[in-house]
Amino acid sequence: MHRQKVIVRALGLATAVALAATACGPQKSEATGSGSSAPASPTAVASPETSPSTDAKPGDASPSPSASASPSASASPSPTVKQVMANGDDSEQVRELQARLRQLKLMTVAPTGFYGSKTTAAVKSFQSKNKLTATGGVDEPTWKKIQSLTKKPTADELRPPAVNEADAPDPRCMTGRVMCISKESRTLAWMIDGKVVSTLDVRFGSENTPTREGEFKVEWKAKDWTSTIYHTPMPYSMFFSRGQAVHYSADFAARGYAGASHGCVNVRDKGKLAALFDAVQVGDKVVVYW
Repeated sequence: MHRQKVIVRALGLATAVALAATACGPQKSEATGSGSSAPASPTAVASPETSPSTDAKPGDASPSPSASASPSASASPSPTVKQVMANGDDSEQVRELQARLRQLKLMTVAPTGFYGSKTTAAVKSFQSKNKLTATGGVDEPTWKKIQSLTKKPTADELRPPAVNEADAPDPRCMTGRVMCISKESRTLAWMIDGKVVSTLDVRFGSENTPTREGEFKVEWKAKDWTSTIYHTPMPYSMFFSRGQAVHYSADFAARGYAGASHGCVNVRDKGKLAALFDAVQVGDKVVVYW
């Protein structure tokens, strides 16, 4: 019995240490979604790597000469159209695509550089209207057509001075008190019973230290906090997932989307976040979604 009590105390101490290990300082390198040389947060979830699947099995043999397949079966495959951009991409070229789609009145949200569901829908609409294969991805014919019908975006078109336009809320955000966080529109909408009270621009972790997606709750808050791993200030922290938090970032305020966090949700408007910090209570819902 004494031994069991010692183990329980040890586990409790380990849990407390894990909660205290918060690692959401800004990435040191220019953020292109490629991460940084800084050590990854121990609480971060690594992006799974996938390899192409195949139906071939060890020991499968080539067809014998007596097989009934016709000689034409071994002919060269038809050439494929080169893909330029697709769902999931995050780049300056995507930002240009979005600005051009806005010129065509096919998108209303400000360019973010991330190719998500709204961009896919806008591209598919463009393709249908211009008698192109409506895949939602941008191949070479689609990109050339978009370029021919639009002008090169200005700096203000690429990065409008106004705040990002909030995405349509996830269904999980429609009840109760929720920080509704869209990765596609890069916004945090503070919602109460389905109504948007305020909206803030946000940024996320890189592909090596991604911000977790899902439904969470605010576990604890700290007005003045410093990362215990990267030793960078994290004012107005609201922790929701094993060290990941919504917090103000001076780096985000200075560099914008040229940087990234180590997994936290960065906010660049300190005044608006201070007001949100006062409104949010421990236990309120947090939803992070594409």
